[in-house]
Amino acid sequence: MKIALIHDYLTQPGGAERVFELLCKRYPNADIFTSLYEPKRTIDLGEREVRTTVLQKVPGASKNFRLMAPFYFSAFRALDLKDYDLIISSTTSFAKAVRKRPGAIHICFCHNVTRFLWDTTTYLRDYATYRNLSGMLEPIFQQMRKADLDSAQEPDFYIANSSTVASRIQKFYGKESVVINYPIDVQKFIFSQQKEDFYLTSARLLGYKRIDVIIEAFNWLGLPLLITGDGPERERLESRALKNIKFLGHVSDTERSQLMSKARGVIVAALEDYGLVPVEANVSGTPVIAYGKGGVLDTQIPGKTGIFFNLQTPEAIHTAVVESSKISWDYEKIRAHAMDYFSEEAFFKKVERVIEEVCGRHQS
Repeated sequence: MKIALIHDYLTQPGGAERVFELLCKRYPNADIFTSLYEPKRTIDLGEREVRTTVLQKVPGASKNFRLMAPFYFSAFRALDLKDYDLIISSTTSFAKAVRKRPGAIHICFCHNVTRFLWDTTTYLRDYATYRNLSGMLEPIFQQMRKADLDSAQEPDFYIANSSTVASRIQKFYGKESVVINYPIDVQKFIFSQQKEDFYLTSARLLGYKRIDVIIEAFNWLGLPLLITGDGPERERLESRALKNIKFLGHVSDTERSQLMSKARGVIVAALEDYGLVPVEANVSGTPVIAYGKGGVLDTQIPGKTGIFFNLQTPEAIHTAVVESSKISWDYEKIRAHAMDYFSEEAFFKKVERVIEEVCGRHQS
C-alpha cells in the first residue's frame, strides 16, 4: 500500500506539527507533502524528502504563511496524488482539500475546523490588520468558508483529537468522526520529583491563547512565570508584564522538557481544541492549571493531574494558582496517568484499528 502523509504547512513548531512528526516516524516509507516547508523552523524530519505546493516558490511565503490563506485550498487540490492508495491528512485548515484517485482512501486527522473562518472574532480579535480591514476581508472569508465546506467533503473518514473537535466537525462540516486523543513522544520529556520556584506557560503568542490574562494574574501574584513560544502578540504582551515574568521565546526541545519537569505548574488559559501542552506537563510529572473547557476535559483529572478555573480572567487564574499551591501533588501518579493514556503505543493501537476497519469497509 502506497501512503501519502499531508500537513497544512511546516513553517513552525506546534502541537499539530508534533503529531504529524509522529505519523511520519510511524510510516517511514510514506511520502510527505505540505504547502510550505521551512526545515529550520519546524519539526525534525531528518533526511526525508518533503514535497511542497506551488506556493513554496512565492518569495517570502514561508515567513508570511498566514497571508497565503486564500491560496491554500487550490494549492492542495493541485497536488498529484493519483499513485497513492491511502492518504492521511493532518489539518487544522487546508490539507483536507487534497483529491484522491477513485478507489483510494483519505483519512483526515482533524485537529480542528478552520478557526479563523468559523470562529473569526475570537481567533483574530487581537490582530490589528483584521480589525482595520475586517470590512474588506469578510467577503473573502465568505468565499473561503464555501471552499472549506467543499474541501471537508473530500476525506472518507475523520479522526478528531477530542470530543470538542468532534462536535465542531459535526456542526460545521456535517461529518461524523471518531475521537482518538493524540499522543506525545514521551521520550522527549523527563520526569522530576524536584520542582523549582516558577510556573510555566508554553504557547504560541496568539490572541486566543489568552496569555494576557495569565500575565495579569502573575502581575498580581508576584510569582515567577516563564513563557516559552513566540508570535505576533509578543511585543504587546511584554509591555504588560512585570519583572517576575520572563519571555524566553522559542526554546529547544531539551530546554523545554527541562522546564516542564521543574515547574510547579503549567498554566493554560486558552479554550484549546485538544492541547498537547497539558499532556506534556503531566508526562513530566507536573500538574496543570487550565481553563476548564475544551480538550482538557478529555485529558485532565481535577485534583489528580491538575485543576480547572472556569473563567478566562486574571482573578480566576489567581485563585487557581493559590489553590494548586495548597495541594500535595503525587508527581509519579500524574506521570503514570499520562503514560497509560497518551503514549504513542496507546495512540497507534487505536489508529491502526481504525485504518484497518476503514480499508476493510472500503474494499467490501
